[in-house]
Amino acid sequence: MKIRLYISVALLLTGLASCKKFLDSIPDNIATIENAFALRNEAEKYLFTCYSYLPANGSMAGNPAFSAGDEISLIFPLTITAPAYGIARGNQSTVNPILNLWDGAGITGKDLFGGIRDCNIFLENVGRIPDITEQERNRWIAEVKFLKAYYHFYLLRMYGPVPLIRVNLPVDAPASEAKIYREPVDSCISYMVQLLDEARNDLPLIVANPVDELGRLTQGAAYMLKARILVTAASPLFNGNPDYVNFKDNRGIALFNSAPDPAKWEKAVQACKEALDICTSAGNSLYYFTPDAGQAGLSPQIRTQMNLRNAINEKWNPEIIWGNTNSMTNQLQTNSIPRGLDPAVITNTSPAGLISPTLNMVELFYSKNGVPITEDKTWNYANRYMLRTGTDAERYHIGLNAVTAQLNFDREPRFYASMGFDGGVWFGQGRYDDKNPFILQAKAGQPAAGANVSAYSTTGYWTKKYVHYQDVINSSGNTLTIQNYPWPEMRLADLYLLYAEALNEAQGPVAEVLTYLNQIRARAGLPTVEDAWSQYSTNPAAYTTKGGMRDIIHRERTVELAFEGSRFWDLKRWKEATAAFNTSILGWTLDQPSAQGYYQPRVIFNQTFGLKDYFWPIREGSININRNLVQNPGW
Repeated sequence: MKIRLYISVALLLTGLASCKKFLDSIPDNIATIENAFALRNEAEKYLFTCYSYLPANGSMAGNPAFSAGDEISLIFPLTITAPAYGIARGNQSTVNPILNLWDGAGITGKDLFGGIRDCNIFLENVGRIPDITEQERNRWIAEVKFLKAYYHFYLLRMYGPVPLIRVNLPVDAPASEAKIYREPVDSCISYMVQLLDEARNDLPLIVANPVDELGRLTQGAAYMLKARILVTAASPLFNGNPDYVNFKDNRGIALFNSAPDPAKWEKAVQACKEALDICTSAGNSLYYFTPDAGQAGLSPQIRTQMNLRNAINEKWNPEIIWGNTNSMTNQLQTNSIPRGLDPAVITNTSPAGLISPTLNMVELFYSKNGVPITEDKTWNYANRYMLRTGTDAERYHIGLNAVTAQLNFDREPRFYASMGFDGGVWFGQGRYDDKNPFILQAKAGQPAAGANVSAYSTTGYWTKKYVHYQDVINSSGNTLTIQNYPWPEMRLADLYLLYAEALNEAQGPVAEVLTYLNQIRARAGLPTVEDAWSQYSTNPAAYTTKGGMRDIIHRERTVELAFEGSRFWDLKRWKEATAAFNTSILGWTLDQPSAQGYYQPRVIFNQTFGLKDYFWPIREGSININRNLVQNPGW
């Protein structure tokens, strides 16, 4: 893949723009820049420089949303690179911010403003490339404008209002001109949308040369990014947030709008519908698993699980709108497969099995009836920690005679597709007969238990969702054969949910909201919202009101997009993070060999979240250089 091959070149070229004194400085090396655009092949390398700044969202190291919230627990002190876990544990600071993407200094962060500078250099010089068709030139310009919008948006979600680097200043510009200001949220949103509107129709509908170009941007990605930006802009964090009414720069300019604007939801509806139309015309559809020739006899239960697992980890499946080939998932998978999954091959640290869903997340998945377990009339929530023994009726979810918690019984298919647990069935990893799958054994002294201080689940759950079902633990027990796949930055189910959310906020629970929710639920083997709530919920009319439907959509996003880096940002934009992240992170009592002892909830750490935590702090050093950059409230 060309984008990946040029990463080393990208890093070298990025060094050309490494002046860090001000955000929008560019290098005093004009001859070198001219050479970079003298030929098509050299200019293409610079194009991939612009791609190289994409955060590695398919890794614990690069994606803050994986571990900074309440979805994932890790061994602490850390045995893998996952800096955002320090945010979850209250260790963020202004001196050396964790995952500092503002200027790239400090604890493992890319310099996204540096990426924007390189995008500007490309746009300033792309017209000088001699040996290129106008169609290709326009496509490259569109790709880089998309990337500029994406980097600005990534920064907006993290930091709130940001400076807009429309063009780079000349190298001889006075320092006063470089001391730029953060711009109001609405100005930021307008600029990102402008870039995408300029870019989207010059991008290809589909990648015509998949051998060399998979991972490059398409119209679907641009339209979906616009939809995501406008849904974010309409959400409570950014749309008339009273918490920031006094957040102003040193000129007295307010950085947040002071009153909610309902019209923003209508704009989001339109953008989502346009994105759906483009993606449909490009051939995107919800993924359904097609078994190999030898798997024709798979049970409906396992097929449903594979619909859900492979929607993420079958590369370039029709649900993927944009896969990031600069962020492959080898380590994500290795750290998600339980050691001792195969009792005959008990490894030491590979696989490590240390990416651990929290007990908090376990409770958020629906019952088998498709409603929250706290409101299912047939599901005994009060007894969820009691013990129960697996029978033949549960054989595709829980091992025969396996003793596990009631919490793990009678749950929806996405629960069983997303995570492994003691006594649970794990299809794949070398066993493709669903009558004889692996049964995870994780109590103290059993094969998957934490016998190594650097390789175990801290909660008693494992992120099966990340793991391709054809990954195999080799017989030596020391290596894995991994089916590597690019991280899916965008997939169709997410767009369906964005559209349903925007529609409900703009128009209430109209029929089209249910249409898109129910398509996702049908793929997950669940009844429709109407049937599920009418028959099983203690709040049967919830889906008939805007507020009730809002709660349903929020839960549906949490479950469908679990462990994909969505919940962390969603809770923030909904202004629900304070309630969700001020709680105890729980797991099972892992050092107990008996079921009675093991299935006792224990506190791993107590999470805290305040108003200041909605946004990252800007590093003190950057504030000291440019006093026009006001710090975020609370920091």
